[in-house]
Amino acid sequence: MGNTSSMLTQYDIEDVQEHCNGLFTQREIVSLYERFCQLDRNGKGFISADEFLSVPEFAVNPLSQRMLRMLDGLNFKDFVALLSVFSAKASFSHKLEFIFKLYDADGDGEVTRNDVLEVLQDLSGPFLSVEERQQVVNRAFEESGYSTGNTLTIEDFLKLWDKTGLKMEVEVPVD
Repeated sequence: MGNTSSMLTQYDIEDVQEHCNGLFTQREIVSLYERFCQLDRNGKGFISADEFLSVPEFAVNPLSQRMLRMLDGLNFKDFVALLSVFSAKASFSHKLEFIFKLYDADGDGEVTRNDVLEVLQDLSGPFLSVEERQQVVNRAFEESGYSTGNTLTIEDFLKLWDKTGLKMEVEVPVD
């Protein structure tokens, strides 16, 4: 499985399926492998940030730069594990852990008010002023029972988002 020109064995498929907690069928894994091989243009067995940016939907995503730090150098198993967060079968907490990592830019395990402001800047661009973004973040923290000086752990983050009805799903095309 290290060389993308090789074919997946039944063992490889089952290994990847276990690695992604069974969120993809064997047929979906084969389809994802074909897509992975297309993205891995140099055939080294991993996908670089530049190769990810070749996917139009990813390239135009306002959070793509944040995601790149999580994605650069993914092998096939990790590629499937990453995509599993977008599966309709993935748990809400699994999806939220991914979002938490996007917010936690420095990877210290905490999301600060400034982390949230930076994400809001990425999402809103020039449509919200600095003051408007600060008001949105301050209000969100206050309504959630946190002061603007608090940092949020993953547990806090899960509590805050628990009732949002968040949807993060993509369909894996199976040929």
